[in-house]
Parts: sequence; structure tokens; C-alpha cells
Amino acid sequence: MEYIYLDNNATTKIDERVFAAMRPYLTNHFAHPSSPHLLGTKVREKIEQARDSVAVLLGTSHPDEIVFTSGGTESINTAIKGVLAASPTRNHIVTTKVEHISVLNVCLYEANRRRQVTYVPVDREGNLDLEELKRSLTDYTAVVSVMWANNETGVVFPIEPIGEIVKERGIIFHVDAIQAVGRIPINLRNLCCIDLLSVSAHKFHGPKGVGALFVRRGTKLHSLIAGGPQEGMRRAGTENVASIIGMGKAAELASIYLEEKNTRVRQLRDKLEAGIIAEIHGTRVNGNREKRIPNTTNITFSGCGAGKLLKGMETHGIYVTSGAACTGGLSPSHVLVAMGLTPPEALSSIRFGLSRYNTEAEIDYVIGVLAMIAKNFKTGVGLSAAASLK
Repeated sequence: MEYIYLDNNATTKIDERVFAAMRPYLTNHFAHPSSPHLLGTKVREKIEQARDSVAVLLGTSHPDEIVFTSGGTESINTAIKGVLAASPTRNHIVTTKVEHISVLNVCLYEANRRRQVTYVPVDREGNLDLEELKRSLTDYTAVVSVMWANNETGVVFPIEPIGEIVKERGIIFHVDAIQAVGRIPINLRNLCCIDLLSVSAHKFHGPKGVGALFVRRGTKLHSLIAGGPQEGMRRAGTENVASIIGMGKAAELASIYLEEKNTRVRQLRDKLEAGIIAEIHGTRVNGNREKRIPNTTNITFSGCGAGKLLKGMETHGIYVTSGAACTGGLSPSHVLVAMGLTPPEALSSIRFGLSRYNTEAEIDYVIGVLAMIAKNFKTGVGLSAAASLK
């Protein structure tokens, strides 16, 4: 094994078939998709095929509800800022304490512009308090933004009950589904409560730098980027053709591999989790162990700083992280702290994110190596001795 990659919540390996689908549109088929000539028209047709594939993955019957963006962060910004701009009489945002930093920083941006923001708490297992959510809604709430699956613990929020609470008040409901898409089934035809939903291609073996925002028909939303008429006047700028085509192919493949994610990958995650708990004293899983996406586990290693464990694993070719890549892992996870962990406990926690490329042999190796490293640290042997055992 050259190396073992278990950081798939940060990003995933691009599928070779995705890269093959993209390549011609970086070389021979380079025409502008808005050009009226034959070359441009052919490129436009491929973009629309990609839109169809993303629509199928998300379970919507209307491909025109899919707006391509530069990624999840832009989709989130467009959703929240776009709703606020379209709702001048409403100045209140409701979100949760465990959202991704891209949502929290948009809320902070708006708070600095005199918008009101309410952050709904979670319990020790990362479950959202629905009664608290209901109480937080007012006549001035413009948008509720809630993640489908947590990027650090994998905990899944009950999106349909949340949406029903939100829609009873006639409020726009945005869902950050970046960690959920391609890992659990999504059917937007049945989830009419969702008005806006953010997606990022590189979380399901597509390219970086491209994503999508689902905008349900009839949803009032101002464009974040002014310019040309691209994406139905909802996202100006020449389309990132090759990446959009890659996202379409990745969506097509994600639909095919969805069952495997929920069987084989889930089994590997459970094997890793059980092995770590059995082999290393003082470990515990963070978050609800039933209501999770199938590839994720977050584990606290009492008495072992995550930084030392990560460095030790890296010397053995194992790559994981202590939390969201966007935050750098330099401070206690706001997600774990919101769940009631102390800062030292949060700094002793590691997130493991598996993919369909991982194997049982890799999981066995990781359990063995991690048990050895943890034992060495607890007995005072240290990193250099752990590295020498490679």
C-alpha cells in the first residue's frame, strides 16, 4: 500500500472515468457554450446532460432547478445572501451551532451588517433540538440554513421534520447537503420543504472548483454574481465547462455506487470503529451512532493529543484529520464543543472519512498501527519510536 487515505470528508479522489469525461473539453472541445455556432452548441448540450445527471442524483424532475457554481461555498453564499437580498423586510437568519464554517462565516458577515442570527444548539450526540428551532422562528426570519449531515461527526439531521416546522411559518429553507450527496439517498421530489440545497462535486469523486445550488421553482433569490445571462440569469460568468461535465459524470457514478456506500463502506467504517474501541483504552465515538452518513466516524482518544496521533499515523502512510480541512485543525472543533466536549477532549478527537476506494486490508492495517502508536504515546515511548516501527 503506497498510502491509505481516510480524509474523504475533506475531499475525494477523482474517479478516472470522471477525468476521462473532462479531458476532451480541456483540449479539442473548447468552444464557448454560449456561442451560437455548432461547436458552441455541442458544448452547451454536454452541460445540459451534466445538469440532467445532477438532477437525477438529487431526485428532482426539473433539471432547470440546478444552478452550477464554483463549489459548495459559493452555493451556500448564494442561498443565504440571495434570500436576504430578495426579502428586504426580513432580517433574521436561523442556523445551528454545528454548521460548516462556510455557513457560520456567512452568518457572521450578515450579523456585521445588522442582520440577526440565531444559532440552535445540539445535544451530546449532535442531535438538533427541534423545539428550540421552532421557538427561534419569527415573523422576520428570512431563511433557515441547516446541514443535512455534519462534516465532522457524520450525524444526520431530520431534514423533513425540520422542513415542516420551517414551512409552517412560510420561511425559506436552505440545506447544506455537501456531505450527504452521494452518501445517502436524496429525493427532492418528495422533500417539497427544501427550497435551496447546496452541493459540491469533489465530495463524491468529482473535480474541485465546481458545485451546484438546487433552487426550487418559485423561490425568490437574487444572484450573487452580476454579469451575463448564464445559468438562467442566476449565476453570471462563462461556465467551467470541463468541471461541470466532470460533475455530471461523478453524479452519474454516485447514483450507481450509492448502495455500496450504504453497505460495504458502512461495514468498513463499523469495523474500523469497533477495532479502535476494542484495541485502545479510553476511546469513544462522538455523535449519534445510528443517524449517520455511512462513511464517517469521529473518535476521541483520551490521553492522546490528536496532533501527535495524526503525525504518528502519517509516518505509516495513513492520512486523516482532526476535523474540517477549512479550519486547519489548530483549535478545538466548534462542533465537538457545541456537543459538550471539553476543549482538551475536542483536541484529542480524530475524524475518519472512508470512500469506496478503501479496502478491508487497509482498515486492518490502520487499526493495528493506531493501536501501536496510542500505546507508545501512553507509555511515553513517543513519536520517534513509533516511526521506527514502520
